[in-house]
Amino acid sequence: MANHKSALKRIRRNEAVRLRNRYQHKTTRNAIKRLRAEETKKDAEALLPSVVSMIDRLAKRNIIHDNKAANLKSKLAKHVAAL
Repeated sequence: MANHKSALKRIRRNEAVRLRNRYQHKTTRNAIKRLRAEETKKDAEALLPSVVSMIDRLAKRNIIHDNKAANLKSKLAKHVAAL
């Protein structure tokens, strides 16, 4: 168990940050699934910018790696173009 007041505070903060990161990551994964499930090109093109923005935000906050973000965006753009 932590001995210092600051260590206890850090534990509380880490848990709050972990939950926030988990929520954002899960929300983005669901948005990606929704985009992949779209069958009309028009709807998919409308959804793509918001999903790309979510992926960029995760990469900026180091929730996912920059290369993973780039790979996801590339695959999604390719998928939408192929519809």
